[in-house]
Amino acid sequence: MEEKSEKYLFEAMPVAKAVATLAIPTIISQVVTMIYNLADTFFIGQLGDPTMVAAVSLVSPWFNLLTALGNLFGLGGSSLISRMLGAKNHRDIKHAAAFSVWGGAAATLIFSLITFLARTPLLNFLGASPDTYGYAESYLIWVVVFGGVPTMVSLTLGHLLRSEGHARQASMGMMFGGILNVALDPVLIFGFHMAVAGAAIATALSNAASVVFFVIQYIRPGDKTAVSLLPKYFTFRFARPIFSVGLASALATTLGNASNMVMVRLASGYGDIPVAAYGIVKRIDQLPLNISMGLCQGFMPLVGYNYASGSYERMRRVSVFSWKAALVMSACFVACFAVFAPQILHLFIPEAQTSALGARFLRIACLAVPLTSVNFLISYTLQAMGKGVQSAVLTFSRQGLLNIPLLLLMNVFIGLYGMIWTQLVVEVIMLPVSLGMYAHTWKRLNTPEKKAS
Repeated sequence: MEEKSEKYLFEAMPVAKAVATLAIPTIISQVVTMIYNLADTFFIGQLGDPTMVAAVSLVSPWFNLLTALGNLFGLGGSSLISRMLGAKNHRDIKHAAAFSVWGGAAATLIFSLITFLARTPLLNFLGASPDTYGYAESYLIWVVVFGGVPTMVSLTLGHLLRSEGHARQASMGMMFGGILNVALDPVLIFGFHMAVAGAAIATALSNAASVVFFVIQYIRPGDKTAVSLLPKYFTFRFARPIFSVGLASALATTLGNASNMVMVRLASGYGDIPVAAYGIVKRIDQLPLNISMGLCQGFMPLVGYNYASGSYERMRRVSVFSWKAALVMSACFVACFAVFAPQILHLFIPEAQTSALGARFLRIACLAVPLTSVNFLISYTLQAMGKGVQSAVLTFSRQGLLNIPLLLLMNVFIGLYGMIWTQLVVEVIMLPVSLGMYAHTWKRLNTPEKKAS
């Protein structure tokens, strides 16, 4: 019965309903995840010390590289599994899943060890000042060194659950960790007077709890899943197809965080207050983008399944509907941020100078959100189809060729505010490029040769 229900979801359910079925739980989990990411900044901000907020802002891009590893192994694995399901190849799913989980955990452990050994030059590179260094080091050790593997494995397990259409269970796992983090933050920060270290410990513990939740979902009797977490199924046989898709997502996250590192480093030249203000704005600005990411993760199994089964028209309708939904939701956030920017920033940090500067930053940064969302979704559509090269080209063009060089140029010629405008300039340039790449790919799918095959 469950298999029939999943078959109906992927093949026959009306597009809007199918996207909503998979995307709404994922979006909810992304919102909760975003809230717990914001919680660290919010509760630390209540201490009224901009140097503490700046310390978290300095470390955040490096911590977010764990998401890149989660995307490399998790999104790459989930895309392959969805296409295996569409092609009725159930035999190899357990091998792809085992490589995603155990390979990803090993890679993250190495990343965490390197972070610990190189933490002093790393923090100096990220722009830590004498006032922020101690706080930044404490946050880095807890969230990356101790919390790195649980964070990455939690992300990967969520992606694998979604690949089979189990969006609700995947979302519950993320929500469980998020709610736990929000609950632990005030207890550790204020109750135990641990300040920045308390926020970091809360994040590490909540991600570990999510891993436990996901493992229970996989081993619970009665659950129907072709995915296996047993290490005996580990093989490098599927490394190439997983990396060919996951690399594009990992590249997007890595280059995005590289851009943030450059931005924070340049902003640190203007003092700790601009770093704190930008850090808060970046967290707030991520809310609509995380909703778009939830939509991406929701519709990817639909796109991958229908691509593999040859249902190209249904695949196209799923993609276009999702792009339109993201555009509308993003526009609503732009209006909200434009009107309520001062109140939002004051909520996060009562210190007047930081909140005033942050409000000006937010009103500029939010203008790029609708275009960023559409560019994201086009790239993820290509990934779901297994077109990792095309997606990687878009990602590298957007973040590598445009964003980082423009940040440097805007800082030289315009200054601090010029860097805040950079994202909008990049997205305007990339939108026609992204649409052109998708149109070219769609046209090739509909050639007589492709249809015949």
